[in-house]
Amino acid sequence: MSRSKKVFAGLAIVFFVLLLYASYDISRRTTFPGSKPQLKERIEEQFLKKDTIRKDSANAIQR
Repeated sequence: MSRSKKVFAGLAIVFFVLLLYASYDISRRTTFPGSKPQLKERIEEQFLKKDTIRKDSANAIQR
């Protein structure tokens, strides 16, 4: 094997190792979409817990 092929093989191995590390790092930081509640349920939990209803200012004025 010539020197240039050895250099290429070495750089290819380093590239694949870095690619595998990046893939592992990204997968560790994200969650599987199926493990989260659905969007509708998340919105209901986030916004329906607040039961404060503001009255319309136009209805407050009696004519």
